[in-house]
Amino acid sequence: MRNPYVFGYLPFVTISLFSLTFGVYLVGFSVNLFKQIGLYAGMREFLTDVQLRIFLLIIYALLFFMVFSAMKLIAETIHETAMLFFSKDAMGESYSKAKSGNLIYFFGAVASVAGIQSLKVLIILFLLTTFVYFVFVVYILSKYMTIGNTIGLMVFEIMVWSVLLSVIIYILLKLYNGVLASLPFELKKTA
Repeated sequence: MRNPYVFGYLPFVTISLFSLTFGVYLVGFSVNLFKQIGLYAGMREFLTDVQLRIFLLIIYALLFFMVFSAMKLIAETIHETAMLFFSKDAMGESYSKAKSGNLIYFFGAVASVAGIQSLKVLIILFLLTTFVYFVFVVYILSKYMTIGNTIGLMVFEIMVWSVLLSVIIYILLKLYNGVLASLPFELKKTA
């Protein structure tokens, strides 16, 4: 008998790898930014270069870990809600089969190590991994659902993610415009 929990650790490892790769990139970017604005020399009075990089890596990796963990929780909630509406599988067999898609994210996280020097490569790898995972899950679930239910599941998940991301982008833009509007008049001309 096969143990269904063999790959139960993969989401944690995947989130940790993605967090570390994005964190390492951001450490390099931050150190270069600190050097450009003249903050690096002041920081070096208190910390060595290695200590500064390790501290920044811990902070950034922890922040990315929280973001990716929240995204995973939201994604599972959206997916399970969609399954509630569109799946007729009362035993949960399709859900357990789709769990093997965690390997896709794991391989995407391992591949992100190669793109650690470029933010574009990291984002593209993450989005590509997410797309491949979505196609895989829909393919696996389509064996247990009708075509109408499969389309309904896809539309539901795409619509919920679109609304969620649109609201987040809208809020960020409103905050950005509010910060710019609150700047003194002389700074607005240079910004």
